[in-house]
Amino acid sequence: MKAVQKPSTPAEMYDRALFYARDSRLPPGYSKPHPTCDWPAENIALLEEYVEYLRAGGSSPQVIRTIYLPMAGHVLGLALKPHPQLDLEIDLQCGLDFLVAKQLSGQWTDVCRCAMLKFRRFLRHRRGQVESQVTHFPTEHYSHGLPDWLARELERLQHIKERNWRPARLDYAIRSFWSGHIRLWHFLIERYGVHEINDIHRQYLHDFIDERLISGAAVSTINSELRNFHSLMTFLQSQGYTIPLALLRMHTLKEPEPLPRYLTDEQVSLLRQEIERRVAQATEFRQRRDALLDRAAFYLFWQSGLRIGEVEELRLEDLDLAGRRLSVRQSKGLKDRTVYLTHATVQALKEYLAVRGPGPTDHVFLYRNQAVSKDLLRGHLKAAGKQAGVDVYPHRLRHTTATQLLNAGCRITSIQKLLGHKDLKATMIYARVHDQTVAEDYYQAMQRIEQRLELLGEPEKPASWIGGHERGLLMELATQLAQLELSLEARLDIAAQMSDLLTGREAIPLNENGRKQNDVLSVHLSPSPALLGSG
Repeated sequence: MKAVQKPSTPAEMYDRALFYARDSRLPPGYSKPHPTCDWPAENIALLEEYVEYLRAGGSSPQVIRTIYLPMAGHVLGLALKPHPQLDLEIDLQCGLDFLVAKQLSGQWTDVCRCAMLKFRRFLRHRRGQVESQVTHFPTEHYSHGLPDWLARELERLQHIKERNWRPARLDYAIRSFWSGHIRLWHFLIERYGVHEINDIHRQYLHDFIDERLISGAAVSTINSELRNFHSLMTFLQSQGYTIPLALLRMHTLKEPEPLPRYLTDEQVSLLRQEIERRVAQATEFRQRRDALLDRAAFYLFWQSGLRIGEVEELRLEDLDLAGRRLSVRQSKGLKDRTVYLTHATVQALKEYLAVRGPGPTDHVFLYRNQAVSKDLLRGHLKAAGKQAGVDVYPHRLRHTTATQLLNAGCRITSIQKLLGHKDLKATMIYARVHDQTVAEDYYQAMQRIEQRLELLGEPEKPASWIGGHERGLLMELATQLAQLELSLEARLDIAAQMSDLLTGREAIPLNENGRKQNDVLSVHLSPSPALLGSG
């Protein structure tokens, strides 16, 4: 039996997949894709370019061979025209229709549909058509149930605030805006039937706070909702609405001031060892590429203190590796700033960029030929931390950066600029976490206190005042006290003598009759009547 030669080129791989394709369920006379021998030459070259594009993006050879390449081949084999003439909607839809006509499983059909979308993204990228990451968020879902005037004013306020929102975060910001406003308004409408501003009483807002606290909502969340309400009231007042002063003077709850959570030096070392281990042990190209991506992002989080959104949106033009710095564009508050890079961070970025591969945009970090998402960055970092036994997330590394810089003697104003804090108070919180200057002052002061105590020496212990002579006197007094014939006055004298001995005062000895030797009074022993009666 003659051995079947393994296909070596993308064209041969597609012809083999087409030969073994399951087409038994196709309707009679349904058009099938043509083999590569019928294709224009430039389409065969395009297929090879697409395979290299996929490999550079980190796709595994098996996925390329079984999913991505056949779907692209179906489009080219059905159209049979040079790829610059392909209609990215109609021609790709023909390929998708052929896939549906084969009547395969729904799960496999969905997988192939995603592969078709990836091929379209490749064609758009090749033609210089960049897909926009911003989507238009439908607000109708959130405004449902609100009075028309309120929905209209909220939409106007949204458009005004959009000027200060980052374009890359527009969809998220719009979603947060509406969800942050409607909870309180739905409470007022459903609980008290509020439809106009004059229907709102201050007590209603207190009731809302109580309900949110009972439900377990965080104080910071409740305050955010109250601030959103106050912002809307202020906006409505500027638009000519009459707003009661009680609604403009609503105070927020007192929030706790928790300290930022940071990693110790030992935890950072464990995490870095795990990330470096993944790079060293990666054997396949895809694994190594992903490991290098994770390592470069880790150093930007830790040694540069970048936010996760700043790493996600970092562009190639923002890097100045020769100058060991980068520019953060339109970060929080639409502010730009310069961030400096360590030698380790620069080296990690260089090694990643060497295997980065092509993508539809100039984002620094790409995953599967697309701009990386913050969820993927967070998930990979948490997985590495779990393996190392360290609870970590991107913003915790940012806290670690600030804490380590402060303890190393970096000025607080420099840390403020590096982190991009508008208010110095936001940076001063790290001084509360672990201020090395305060710690050193404390330990030095306590050392001086201990030295002073050592100079004084150990305090002298009081000498025992009850010597042998005193103990003898006490025993003698106790013996006399036990005599039954003693009078009450004599007993009191003996008790006084014993008290003098115990308190360290000089005692006056008694004579043989139990009386003080220098007592001028003549006290006769006279037994008590009780004793006489018992004789």
